[in-house]
Amino acid sequence: MDKGTVRTHEDMDAEATARHARFGRLPEPVRAEDMVEEQPAVAPDPARNAYDPDEWLVRYCL
Repeated sequence: MDKGTVRTHEDMDAEATARHARFGRLPEPVRAEDMVEEQPAVAPDPARNAYDPDEWLVRYCL
């Protein structure tokens, strides 16, 4: 602000009104469900479930 500039009461009221319009209320609350993102820790391995525990019986005992 320059030394020669005088601020009037109306200027301050306009600034206060603009400030209140922008910051005068709290933001909408965020739900807890929206704050959490679920992801698997590792990618699923198709070979993990491919083992057949009864296969060795057929292969080695018959």
